Amino acid sequence: MKFGVGLPTGMEGLINPVPFFSAEHFMSAARRAEELGYDSVWGNDHYAPQHYVRTKYAAAPNFWEVLSILTAVAAVTERVEIGTAVLVLPMRDIVTLARQAATIDQLSGGRLLLGVGIGAYKEEYAAARPDLNGAHRGDMLDEGLALLARLFTEPVVTHHGTYYHVEELELEPKGVHSPVRMLVGGHQRRGIERAVRHGAGWIPGWRPLDELGQWIGELRSAAAAAGRDPANLTVAPQFSCLIGRDHTATERRYQDSGMVAHRKSLAFDGRDPARSMHNNLIGGFDEVLERVHRLHDMGADHLACTTLCVQTVDEWFEQLELFAAEVMTPYRRAHGIPDPQARPS
Repeated sequence: MKFGVGLPTGMEGLINPVPFFSAEHFMSAARRAEELGYDSVWGNDHYAPQHYVRTKYAAAPNFWEVLSILTAVAAVTERVEIGTAVLVLPMRDIVTLARQAATIDQLSGGRLLLGVGIGAYKEEYAAARPDLNGAHRGDMLDEGLALLARLFTEPVVTHHGTYYHVEELELEPKGVHSPVRMLVGGHQRRGIERAVRHGAGWIPGWRPLDELGQWIGELRSAAAAAGRDPANLTVAPQFSCLIGRDHTATERRYQDSGMVAHRKSLAFDGRDPARSMHNNLIGGFDEVLERVHRLHDMGADHLACTTLCVQTVDEWFEQLELFAAEVMTPYRRAHGIPDPQARPS
């Protein structure tokens, strides 16, 4: 199982305070993650803050453009995969996105993992894409995924759909991977269906662990029924993380973090915020390591975009180091997995 960490490209005001990371922090964080043996670094994609964030902070949060950050990160790293978790597909022009993704995949030597989804916040669409008022975002996602897959593989593409149109378009270069690896997001079962039909994998947000294990089984079964090799679909769930030596003290610290209010703001998606702490990577070293072993046993392939629930930049880097030392290293040792080759500090 691989380990990824989320760079806070769109986390100000939601999880972290305003302001948080500077441009140089992203470069330093990516380099340090690679040195510590992480397999991947990720960014998320936001356009406008939720209403509760506007009332909490006087200043607007910095929402960094995720593909730009990942391009810069690719230039200062050599090994780690770089991913979006997730890019809000209906917000994007599909042709421009296809060109960006293929270019980044080429520049990074094939390291791009393009996680895509619908997006959770109505405020974002109201502010940045009011022209989409009334559009069915799920239908946009389905059509966009199908068109992206064609643009990533076919020499000439013509498509006249409900939302997207291209005429005899020749898009070169293609990515190093053909197609560019797409991971389909979604907290509901519909995400499983989309991942099997369009993606190289599934990148859900957290679910109760028992339920997640069941859904991973459903994904593998659906892939086999569709004639796909289930082993070739990457299961890359995303989790929140805060670890410490004392389990109870760390849970109390989490309760004071910005993640708690954020979880409550997303309760409309059907996930109970009261269950989030015990179904994420929150708590003492031993307790979190046990959950990681459990995720391994249920068939997770890649812990993508692990979100560090901290209030300062120093705490972010401290958690990055702690998770590598207290969770990744003992997990790999227990399963006989060598640490990835990384540049020396």
